[in-house]
Amino acid sequence: MVKLSKRVSNVQSHSAVVSWSSGRATACSYELQLKDKARDGKYKLIYSGEELQFTLTDLRPATDYHVRVCTVCDSVKGPSSEVRAFTTHSAPPDTPLPPRLSHRSKSSLTLQWKPPPDNGSKIMNYILEWDEGKKNSVFREYYVGSQRHCKVMRLCPAVGYTFRVAALNDMGTSGFSTEVVFHTTGSVPQGSLPPRLLEAGPTWLKLEWTRPNSCSAEEVLTYTLEMQDESKGLDFQAVYSGLELNHTVEALRRNSLYKFRLIICSGDWRSAPSSTLVCKTSLEQPGAPLSPEVVTVTQHSCSLTWEIPEDDGGSEDLTYILQMSEDSCKGSSSRQWVTVYTGAERKHTCEDLKAASSFSLRLGSVNDAGQGQWSDELIVCTRIPSPGRCHPPSIVGTVKHKELSLQWGAALEERERLTFLTFSVPPDSPLCAEENEALQFSLEMCAVDDGTEPTEVYGGSRTECTVGNLLPGTTYRFHVRAANSSGFGPYSDWVEISTAAGPPEQCSPPNVTVTSHTCAHVTWQSNNLLIPQNLASSGMGVSEYRLDWGADLESMELVYSGTETQFQICSLNASTEYCCRLQAVNQAGAGPYSDLVRCRTPAAPPDSICVVQQLDHPLTLEEGDVYTPSTCVALTWDAPCCNGAEITSYSIHLEERIICTGNTTFLIIRDLLPDSEY
Repeated sequence: MVKLSKRVSNVQSHSAVVSWSSGRATACSYELQLKDKARDGKYKLIYSGEELQFTLTDLRPATDYHVRVCTVCDSVKGPSSEVRAFTTHSAPPDTPLPPRLSHRSKSSLTLQWKPPPDNGSKIMNYILEWDEGKKNSVFREYYVGSQRHCKVMRLCPAVGYTFRVAALNDMGTSGFSTEVVFHTTGSVPQGSLPPRLLEAGPTWLKLEWTRPNSCSAEEVLTYTLEMQDESKGLDFQAVYSGLELNHTVEALRRNSLYKFRLIICSGDWRSAPSSTLVCKTSLEQPGAPLSPEVVTVTQHSCSLTWEIPEDDGGSEDLTYILQMSEDSCKGSSSRQWVTVYTGAERKHTCEDLKAASSFSLRLGSVNDAGQGQWSDELIVCTRIPSPGRCHPPSIVGTVKHKELSLQWGAALEERERLTFLTFSVPPDSPLCAEENEALQFSLEMCAVDDGTEPTEVYGGSRTECTVGNLLPGTTYRFHVRAANSSGFGPYSDWVEISTAAGPPEQCSPPNVTVTSHTCAHVTWQSNNLLIPQNLASSGMGVSEYRLDWGADLESMELVYSGTETQFQICSLNASTEYCCRLQAVNQAGAGPYSDLVRCRTPAAPPDSICVVQQLDHPLTLEEGDVYTPSTCVALTWDAPCCNGAEITSYSIHLEERIICTGNTTFLIIRDLLPDSEY
């Protein structure tokens, strides 16, 4: 166990020496712990090592301390030694804080200070020294006593005085505090002058002001600059408070009015606000506007419009400058921009331009601060001229009866392929693509005699087309015109073209009237009634009709060919379904068959019985029947054709008697005389 010496040696106000003996322990280290009873009362490790003595430093004067020590071998702590107590000696007071100003006037300053730690000996007096306002770093005692405040009298107004303070006890005198300067008050200015504008920017204003002449150079003045922004209200708000004689107010709006006033403060007085200074921030050059937009373009003009720049520089009163350069000079040193418009309007029409030409346009905006940057260039291309008159359409190949194949040619000047100009191009592509523009054609048609308005039958880029769904032997009028990006050109001259005569149209279904079970009467309408008189001689008139008749479509046969519009068909079967169709023929050929018409002949009485036979003995007899050949005759016959209606009965005439029977082909006649002929 480690043993401390009986007492702590060489105790001073801020230090003491602690020693101990090692006992039997070897190759061990020691840990010294210290406890300050006046603080938290906990031991703190002060020293760790192999020495048997340690000097404690940084102790507080007149303070009770406890120390103890223990051994440490291989990270294992032994028991602590007995505790030794000691008390440090008293000392002069600590250096006090500088005095504070509690009140001032034009001829006096009242100071206060706080007592510093006395270090175990009561503070007896305080020593206040000053420089008498001479600023020469030579201090003289002004006050010595036990009070912690002092009023310094008979001072000059608006003068600064330097003070320092020290404390004294039985152990000695502390060091002097840091020096501090206090000023007596001066006279309140009659009125502060307003601030002055030094320089104005678009978002800032730099102001300055003058120190009042009535205040001495020693008096500390604080300046408060207040600003009124009418967009935020009518109250003045402080934008600066300090000792400087100038200030730059920032974060302002461009081209806006602001009002400023100044207030001066010195100690206990505050001046009234100065008169108001009205300032205005400056403008900036407007930003680059967006490129103009094309409204319309013709062969010799283009109409443009544009928007206000996003950044107007702080002024809505802008003047626009529109410049143009012909792109034929692009890239050459001789390229020139020509101003074509200057004004406040946001639209303009450029006139007297070359057709089928490309132009570059740029837009700039100007305000009182100057001109901003140019917009990006806009490429505008005037339109090519409209096409000339086309050659009239003409027939291609053979004239047909329901369609005409036509072709035409563009006007001579259109064969010189005009340059096709686009209106907007990507930044990396050529300004104008030199491609041949394909012409579009419009072919119109009307019949000569029906008085209808012409209608378009073809629209496209080809110079030929086939017009279908026409009437045979009919004269039609045609004309054609061409179009490009500038619009349509004039129509060609009219040309009259007739279709060839064609086979007759499909006949209307014939009317079939069944007159008996063996005959039918067929009638139909003449197609010649539908043909105009002036075309009947052109081959369109019907030369004959063909009537097909049969039980079904596969069994049809030609039963009539001629110019009549009726025909009687005989030798039909009773109660049989028939069908027929009609076809008209002219010089161009046979027309299509009409729709099928179906009919059915009515039923008729049965045909006559050909043969009646006598049987020697009936084949069958009903139960209970007796057949006697001497008085009975058995007859049988074949059933005749019923002609569409079921046979209901047979009548047998026996001399003057009539015997009726049902639908049977066998009969036994009884009660006859033997050996008699009937």
